[in-house]
Amino acid sequence: MSGRVVAVSISGKKGTRKENVDSVSLVEGSGIAGDAHAGPGTRQVSLLSIDSIDKMRASGGLELSPGYFAENITVEGISLLAIGVGTKIRLGENALLEVTHIGKECHDRCAIYFSAGDCIMPREGIFAKVLRGGMVRPGDRVALE
Repeated sequence: MSGRVVAVSISGKKGTRKENVDSVSLVEGSGIAGDAHAGPGTRQVSLLSIDSIDKMRASGGLELSPGYFAENITVEGISLLAIGVGTKIRLGENALLEVTHIGKECHDRCAIYFSAGDCIMPREGIFAKVLRGGMVRPGDRVALE
């Protein structure tokens, strides 16, 4: 199964929308350089499908775009909900991720929830750790291993 990267996004603060950028540098064992979630741990990078964002657009009529739900990498052509923990995801030429969490528990409602009326990351986002670093850009291939 393969797809492509729609957008890459970063933020200096957790719990807020991320800004789309031209490229990101994935760092082995850390995450995305310059992103608030970078560092050791198992939730270094977050991914969300553009289909999930489109579903939210259709339900609420809001102007939503990649990065709005604080995801680092927005993809299309791959059903993120159909993959499991331990799945490896190749991004672009070199980067390799391993899925560590499906969804997340939200203890407090974040700024995203209050601006959109809902946050889909707890249900439809996935989280991964970086096994091999590399540059990732919109348009790059996404493949499951």
